[in-house]
Amino acid sequence: MSDLLPINPVAKPVCGRIRPPGSKSITNRALVCAALAEGDSTLTGALDSEDTRVMIEGLGRLGIAVESREEGRTLVVRGAGGQVPALEADLFCANSGTTIRFLTALATLGHGSFRLDGVARMRERPVADLLDTLNQLGARATSELGSGCPPIVIHANGLAGGTATVGGDISSQFLSAVLMAAPAARTSVELAVRGTLVSVPYVMMTLEVMRAFGVRVEVDSTRSKFVVAAPQTYSPHPYAIEPDASAASYFWAAAAVTGGEVTVEGLSANSLQGDVAFVECLERMGCEVRRESDAMTVVGGPLTGIEVDMNAISDTVQTLAVVALFAAGPTTIRNVGHIRHKETDRLAAVASELRKLGGEVEEWPDGLRIAPGRPRGATIETYNDHRMAMSFALAGLRIAGVQIANPRCVEKTFPRFFEELRQIVEGVN
Repeated sequence: MSDLLPINPVAKPVCGRIRPPGSKSITNRALVCAALAEGDSTLTGALDSEDTRVMIEGLGRLGIAVESREEGRTLVVRGAGGQVPALEADLFCANSGTTIRFLTALATLGHGSFRLDGVARMRERPVADLLDTLNQLGARATSELGSGCPPIVIHANGLAGGTATVGGDISSQFLSAVLMAAPAARTSVELAVRGTLVSVPYVMMTLEVMRAFGVRVEVDSTRSKFVVAAPQTYSPHPYAIEPDASAASYFWAAAAVTGGEVTVEGLSANSLQGDVAFVECLERMGCEVRRESDAMTVVGGPLTGIEVDMNAISDTVQTLAVVALFAAGPTTIRNVGHIRHKETDRLAAVASELRKLGGEVEEWPDGLRIAPGRPRGATIETYNDHRMAMSFALAGLRIAGVQIANPRCVEKTFPRFFEELRQIVEGVN
């Protein structure tokens, strides 16, 4: 694959069926819970991508072995019973937020010195709230450069437990990281969320994965207080991972922008992943959505702009933003300021690249207003952000002259994305 990938407009509506690879979010959560279990767990339907590979490598450096089978779709995790066998480790987490945040919490359960770092962008991604929470629970975790961002240095002597607050307005991964590590603390852990918790469905996903491995968390009705009994050990468990709903959004959107019909297999309205609610946005814009017990289908129709709060499904903001280019009237996306702290500043990046395509965009601290304007081709900068590449490829299905820069960045979560897109565009089953 070259450094520039042209996307050719389609001659007919995109129609077909697809089963995306396993959910990255579920795979990395299941890896952590299985690593803390007492015995071996087999994960099926796992995602094989950069984000999951750096998680697996990190667990290995912490002394927890993961055996990969069937090209990474099946993983056998040799759980260490709530222990961290390694006495020291230097972990490279690339630009995987789940990896660095989840392994930071896990490393505090050990006894020794650990350092976690990543690519240049990772050194700009905040972790101060996570470190503060862990330190309230008895850890010794610091930002090496004093920036509140990685590299992270941990001098571990187990996690004492107790009560702590956790920031909720930047990333729900801070709360998820502490929750998964909490059962291995010496005493029970009580967490109070400070501020408004973003991306709530991802926290609920964490709780469901923990429950599958035998740990239940008490949650109050406002989801602002979480209590985990400790010490307790996760139970080893065979675990099947759903297809990735964020990845599915690109194919549903392909149906929307071309007036086609795409069925995503393996997902339903009852999915663990909140991002299946992306189809509700498309439905409001004019698409037909058919929901089955093990599949969801989007049928494209004339699109109209909408106003939508995407806080709970913020990983699909870029996808909807591109769909908005082909709608009659403006689309307003609100309450997603936290995505400025992702692989790139996603609001600024989306606004910049939509304008290249002729879109009329207003950018606010927490959202965007997008009007179609006059479409034109452009080379799309992806900022080494996999979701920029995948979402903006959809524009090329309708607009001539679209090229995606650095297409290899999709390896972070969906290495075969462009092959899968080509196959469904060409009607290859």
